[in-house]
Amino acid sequence: MKKAFALSLMLAIFVLLTPTLAVMQEAVEAEPGQEVNMVLLPKFLGILVFDQANEGAQEAHAELENPGTLVFDGPTPENSVAGQIEIVTNATTQGVDAIMISNNSGDQIAPAAVAARDAGITVVTWDSPIPTAEGEQIFVAQVDFDETGKVLADMALNILGEEGGQFAILSASPDAANQNAWIAAMQEVLESDEAYANLELAEIVYGNDESEASYNQALGLIDKYPDLELIVAPTSVGAPAAAKAMQDEGLCGEGTDNSVVVTGLALPVEMLAYTENGCAPEFALWSFIDLGYLTYYVSYLLATDAIEGVEGETFVAGRMGEYTIEKDPTRDAVLRVLMGPFSVYNIDNIYDELSADEAATPEATEEG
Repeated sequence: MKKAFALSLMLAIFVLLTPTLAVMQEAVEAEPGQEVNMVLLPKFLGILVFDQANEGAQEAHAELENPGTLVFDGPTPENSVAGQIEIVTNATTQGVDAIMISNNSGDQIAPAAVAARDAGITVVTWDSPIPTAEGEQIFVAQVDFDETGKVLADMALNILGEEGGQFAILSASPDAANQNAWIAAMQEVLESDEAYANLELAEIVYGNDESEASYNQALGLIDKYPDLELIVAPTSVGAPAAAKAMQDEGLCGEGTDNSVVVTGLALPVEMLAYTENGCAPEFALWSFIDLGYLTYYVSYLLATDAIEGVEGETFVAGRMGEYTIEKDPTRDAVLRVLMGPFSVYNIDNIYDELSADEAATPEATEEG
């Protein structure tokens, strides 16, 4: 009887200590030099933020001394959905070890991702996930998506003031999971807090992350809504394109009453001129170089079986330090690694973010 009691007591103590022991376990570190052939797939090619993500991934690739290949490949903007699916399908048949996807295809890419997983390939999403998460092991989230909605709402309120006003949203594409989640989160903030009661959302339009299309959509908004005061563009292509459109129409900048301005998510180097002239008084973003770097580490660790990809696992991502795999609160039964943080830019701090060369290069800020 005493032995049974002692055994039960020891078992109870072990159960109680298990969480503590798990916490005490050292974070997993990657073993350099393992051969992992990898594909980094952006929504499409030709966007600076995705080039920066590739820069970060290439940094991690060299740091880990991976003798395998790292291919940065994406479709054209006009063929983004079918192009992404084709690239994933081809990578699967070519036997790569890991595919890292910034999804612009909604759930249409899920069958290709599932086929890749069935073939034993590591599939990690970054920047924009697969809505149903089918075929996705882990999502590397740049920031918390609910927080994104709050940041967008706060910038709109800061610009329009308590008296509010009419604004519109210029998004990327209707199938972009990240854009849709951010906009939904922003709408929830607007509807749930009286502080935002005077902000009136007129319409959501899509520029498909193409400069010319986004520029034209912005012009269409001011034609359609004469009382419009603000365009919120949660896209690094749409924000500078919309700001250029407002500048070209003489609706903001020196000598105007700043009747229509722009905010959203964009790169400081592409928004400098518009922040200086008042067309984009405030905007936000995170580091895409860090996002590419972190995504590479997560994928390398998974592909080399250093981590299993389960909730609670902690690992080291090189210079970025420790991260823990956690539940994604925006999707059921899905895991994520949360990077963060946000940086909000205005005329007071934008120069701190830019190098002297970037700040002195007018071409970088005039490209809309």
